[in-house]
Amino acid sequence: MTRTILIVDDSPTEMAVMTSSLKAEGFDVITATNGDEALARLERESPDAIVLDVIMPGKNGFQLCRQIRSDSRWAKLPIVMVTSKDQDSDRFWGMKQGASDYITKPFDPSSLVAAVRRFV
Repeated sequence: MTRTILIVDDSPTEMAVMTSSLKAEGFDVITATNGDEALARLERESPDAIVLDVIMPGKNGFQLCRQIRSDSRWAKLPIVMVTSKDQDSDRFWGMKQGASDYITKPFDPSSLVAAVRRFV
């Protein structure tokens, strides 16, 4: 059974790297470039996990993660944050918002795949 991953990132370059890495490992990928688009995708689709950037226009990844966690339909959905925010306090805050894992950019694509595989 194919697993679907929702990638939320406003950078076309990062989106392309993450998409190709996950597709190469057999995952289906759907994408969103901001928080509102991600919520709309969640309403229409049923991804098995989310890969989430933090720094985005509008709603940031921390806010989006908190919003997703507050909805009982998605409260248990794995969320892997992938962000350039690399301070210990950022990681702590991301996990406190409900992230399942926290990876800092630049990242090794195999570490992203490994993180997603841990949850799906």
